[in-house]
Amino acid sequence: MAKTTKEKFKTYGNVFDNFALRNLFNLSSKGFFEEDSLSPISIGKESNVFSAKGKDGKVILKIYRLETCDFNQMYKYIRNDPRFLGLKKQRRKIIFAWVQREYRNLFRAREANVKVPKPITFLNNVLVMEFIGNKEAAPKLKDNIPADLKKCYNKIKKYIRNFYKAGFVHGDLSEFNILNLNDNPVFIDLSHSIPIKSPGASELVERDVKNICRFFNKYRLKLKYEKELKEILS
Repeated sequence: MAKTTKEKFKTYGNVFDNFALRNLFNLSSKGFFEEDSLSPISIGKESNVFSAKGKDGKVILKIYRLETCDFNQMYKYIRNDPRFLGLKKQRRKIIFAWVQREYRNLFRAREANVKVPKPITFLNNVLVMEFIGNKEAAPKLKDNIPADLKKCYNKIKKYIRNFYKAGFVHGDLSEFNILNLNDNPVFIDLSHSIPIKSPGASELVERDVKNICRFFNKYRLKLKYEKELKEILS
């Protein structure tokens, strides 16, 4: 990448260390995005999200920060995932596995007819996904309340049930991890998703449903958690 591009990236929360720059260069050189088109969407402690121009329109790049990720917390979640048994507790290996797991979970969700961003590719700590939005990125559910609350809730409920029937739990579902695209919910942040046969999966699906019921009840939808959970798991 050109030195001027590197200098520009330094303004984005120091996410672009030399390792990230090499990964981004490799991905851009393979045509996944145009390196000079990156635009920040969110700058976080553990990961930064950017939009960029891809071959067929905008894409999303999610870049995990190697030095600030809580890899101990990641390991706590991923060590019980049967797909990653034997993973050594080493920072980079855990973060890379975390990215790979989110990539694989996105495929699983789409196969189960759950609306999520289409996974495109990943490289070490960088995940490339479909851009969700129109000209601008779709807002999170917490920032854009649906006009038809019941209709939106029913779609979310259907997606939770579809994913569960396919053998998976989102594991971190809330109004922070659902986008509102023209009143249509889109699940994001699937790195916590685990197979339902994993230890702790039942507690996670219960927490997911509680979070969603809490959010919609705040807007007077009057959902009964026990009833909703039973219908989802039936």
